[in-house]
Amino acid sequence: MNAESDPKHLSRALSELIALRGWAGVRGQAQLNADWNEVAGETFAAQTKVLGMKRGVLNIGVSNSALLSELASFHKMTLVENLRERRPDLKLRDVKFRLNGQLGSGG
Repeated sequence: MNAESDPKHLSRALSELIALRGWAGVRGQAQLNADWNEVAGETFAAQTKVLGMKRGVLNIGVSNSALLSELASFHKMTLVENLRERRPDLKLRDVKFRLNGQLGSGG
């Protein structure tokens, strides 16, 4: 028997299938979006969008420069603390806000 035809544990086979299909990333992104919306609150969530997370930095798209400035200057630390409390598994280091004009047009 070769290595590919040897029996595998079901958990390992499922882990490989999930990784191959990319399902973990989709589920993870959906959970991250839900967490951000909860922590940011209705007003901010409606004008922002999770762009992704890389190396412990959560990137958030913001609809306009005034809101970007407000979030970065006055709300960033509270948002980071609340996200860390809600999702310690993320190992969140920082949140970066980026202007995303598409959000302002309803998209």
